[in-house]
Amino acid sequence: MTDILHSITIEAPPEKIFEALTTQEGLQGWWTADTEAKPEVGSQAVFGFFNRSTVFRMRIDELTPPKRVKWSCEGEIDEWIDTELQFDLNLQEEGGTLVCFRHGGWRTTDGIYAQCNTTWGTLMFRLKDYAEGKNPGPLFTIEGWTV
Repeated sequence: MTDILHSITIEAPPEKIFEALTTQEGLQGWWTADTEAKPEVGSQAVFGFFNRSTVFRMRIDELTPPKRVKWSCEGEIDEWIDTELQFDLNLQEEGGTLVCFRHGGWRTTDGIYAQCNTTWGTLMFRLKDYAEGKNPGPLFTIEGWTV
């Protein structure tokens, strides 16, 4: 098993970042326009890509405001199934919030692992821009990528 790890400091309070990670509007603001989500433990968030040719279904396992968000992937991409995604939000004394992201439990680094690692790195900067009020819009529109 292997993990994807990223960390980034965001000049916003943890509450703002937590909202960006847990609400449908927040997730649509930086990740994908095709998002169905509600901030409830036990619910399922659905993320669609490329006119739903790719769909990720995440069970919301933990919501600890404003410190942690944890999901488990239930489908539909085989390489993602049973992986876990976790966002830890740590207010920094010098200002800003350190976001530590882990997409863990990958069975192999073959296949789409490297592409996903790169995409998560890009997404961390979009999350930063969104939480800092720069409104980048989603990386993924209904039809495809934005740049």
